[in-house]
Amino acid sequence: MWKEQLGESHKKIDWYRNGVGYWQEVDASVDGVLGGYGHITDADIKGSEVFLNSLLSDPLLDKGRSRHLVALDCGSGIGRVTKNLLIRYFNEVDLLEPVPHFLEAARQSLVLEGVTDTDEHRAMNFYCVPLQEFTPDSGRYDVIWVQWCIGHLTDDDFISFFKTAKAGLKPGGFFIVKENTARNGFVLDKQDCSITRSDLYFKELFRRCGLHLYKVKDQKEFPRELFQVKMYALTTEVPKRSRLSRSKQHVNQPSIIK
Repeated sequence: MWKEQLGESHKKIDWYRNGVGYWQEVDASVDGVLGGYGHITDADIKGSEVFLNSLLSDPLLDKGRSRHLVALDCGSGIGRVTKNLLIRYFNEVDLLEPVPHFLEAARQSLVLEGVTDTDEHRAMNFYCVPLQEFTPDSGRYDVIWVQWCIGHLTDDDFISFFKTAKAGLKPGGFFIVKENTARNGFVLDKQDCSITRSDLYFKELFRRCGLHLYKVKDQKEFPRELFQVKMYALTTEVPKRSRLSRSKQHVNQPSIIK
């Protein structure tokens, strides 16, 4: 599939350009960034908060973590996740978003209008950079949050992104990936230039990134017609005590779909 879509060098440039171009035509609103499903935002934030709390309170992931917590919101859009979740738990949140008018809406909401009463929790940096071109400051983040954006990356750039982003994590830090999942294989969307991967597809890519799956949870209370959404917590080191039992780990992993 990737050979067909990106077989010539200019096709990869077009893939990313067209993906950003699609979102540049979308209204900078909750309903816009959620594809007309703005009403699911409360359930989304609730599910994410429960998952995040279970990780922040886990002593197994607390090695070297400072009390001054910093997060990176990847594919931040208009700052929906930062504003409603991350900024309440982290002292600093950086936002990474390639669509200019989304990022400006986030800046307007988080900085100019203000969302907190003190400077103890605030949005710090706004990066208008695509995921595949971003290099984080070394050891800055306790959590790198990746939601509803990694589907725009090719397999090679997916792996490259996470390998590069690893350096941005503090000791004991982790990635949280929250994404739509296909039942089998993948689903290609040529309109917005994205791919929805299956759970096994994700896990094989995580393995190739050198990441370890620490915890996984399904998002609940979404409409039936939507893809199943999963939340993955990933670490750069093998956890001393994995939450995944041996019986749940897949011995025969699928190869990357070409």
